[in-house]
Amino acid sequence: MVKENFFDIAYTLVSSSEAREMYDRWAQVYDRDLNDGEYQQPARCAGALAKQITDKNISILDVGCGTGLSGLALKDAGYATVHGCDLSQGMLDKASELKLYKNLFTCDLNEPLINVQPEQYDAVTAVGVFSFGHIMPEAVDELLRIVKKDGIIIIGLNDHYYEEGSLTNKLNDLEIAGKIKIIEQEHGEHIPRNELKGWVITLQKK
Repeated sequence: MVKENFFDIAYTLVSSSEAREMYDRWAQVYDRDLNDGEYQQPARCAGALAKQITDKNISILDVGCGTGLSGLALKDAGYATVHGCDLSQGMLDKASELKLYKNLFTCDLNEPLINVQPEQYDAVTAVGVFSFGHIMPEAVDELLRIVKKDGIIIIGLNDHYYEEGSLTNKLNDLEIAGKIKIIEQEHGEHIPRNELKGWVITLQKK
């Protein structure tokens, strides 16, 4: 049986339905594949949040939480109240095994999050979810809806999608409109074993 290269497949996705189907398949070996690659973004994103918010009792929504690697990094950073959502039920099933999320639910971030109230969370993390065929830049508007005023949004993404420009253009437009402040954009390791670097972007809702 030929082993699927899910990293390569991820760059060919063109719709939410394709992404859901692929991540359901990937869920069983996702942690192994990412840990083999020495995945750095969860820890980098948790560290970026800790630089902005020292109160460990805040409520956080980990969007696109996958199997929970980002949730584990937030726990390691001391945060206790983390909720998670993901497109893939297979990924959520794995995340639930960690027993660290207060709540887990399915979502398509390209659509309104009907289960989430306006300004419900103090912070939102989106680690590795903005990418080709995954979450579109317009989803930032929904993240802004669900985070409190002056709340923090942390976005982690790889070089390829950052350089494509649609997300950064969206963020620049939001900053010009006075809806966000771009606090920091830090370049560094993403998946070192795959020779892939990435960005951690820290935003504040205005």
